[in-house]
Amino acid sequence: MIEDIQAAIPLGFLLSFMIGPVFFVLLETSAIKGFRAAIVFDLGVIVADVLFITLAYFSSYQLLENLSNQPGLYVFGGVILLIYGITVFFKQGVKQSSEVPIKSKKGDYISLFFKGFLLNFINIGVLVFWLGVIIIVGPTLENEPYRIRVFFTSMILAYFVTDIFKILLAKQLKRKLTNTRISLIKKVISIILIISGIVLIVKGFLPKDKFNIENQIEHMAQ
Repeated sequence: MIEDIQAAIPLGFLLSFMIGPVFFVLLETSAIKGFRAAIVFDLGVIVADVLFITLAYFSSYQLLENLSNQPGLYVFGGVILLIYGITVFFKQGVKQSSEVPIKSKKGDYISLFFKGFLLNFINIGVLVFWLGVIIIVGPTLENEPYRIRVFFTSMILAYFVTDIFKILLAKQLKRKLTNTRISLIKKVISIILIISGIVLIVKGFLPKDKFNIENQIEHMAQ
């Protein structure tokens, strides 16, 4: 069991630094809205990951093949990200006084939780990724349910702890944020979301042999 935990921790650390829309929105949330808001957002992301891992565990290689052959799912998720990014880009932010801290209300926390969940959930590539991880890691754990639970629990915890440090570092930027810089950050995040959406849409139209998640995961494990 200890060996499984030791193997899971580095993967959880690397997972936390996978560049994508969630990565940048988490840093933005921490810098602009604070530690608690970023934690709530991250919990939404993690719940989506746990749901995907559960679906992947109770699924099979055939489901991975079916998802890979459904370009419409990538296009659908990409269009949502694209529309969301465009909306954020053109949305006018409310000006805040630099002397008044930005506080989040209970309703804001609920909104942030679902924002993190949906931002991760709409990316079907995340489910395909976890299916690939299950397929690669399962045999090394002898497909024992207990060892698999320990492995993925350790991996998610390592991911969450790493995110906490990222949030704390990003929070230090809050003191240097002005209205102009906040607006700039939002523009940059929106552009990243737009690019991520376009990438997903393009994946939906690529031939299968151009995007094989299992081969990519095997390459990462080497």
